Amino acid sequence: MTELLSQAERDTLLPSLIASGWLVDTGRDAIRKTYRFDDFVTAFGWMTRAAIWAEKWNHHPEWCNVYNRVEVVLTTHDVGGLSTLDAKLAHKLDTL
Repeated sequence: MTELLSQAERDTLLPSLIASGWLVDTGRDAIRKTYRFDDFVTAFGWMTRAAIWAEKWNHHPEWCNVYNRVEVVLTTHDVGGLSTLDAKLAHKLDTL
């Protein structure tokens, strides 16, 4: 079962995510990032690739798409905050 990140796990996993543009959401136990693309089709294509990974790992982002921008929030609802699944999906989204 997935569990909340421990402080030691946060200290290990979050710095590299923050360095790649992820922000810790101060209002909740989550991370967020805005991706920008050349146009809507490119943004939507990225979301499609991201959705395949999210479904494969059964971990789905909160996101919003407006034209060439995709805003992503990751948190694990089942545990009420950040888990290793969020870090794993964040790293994958950055590679797409």
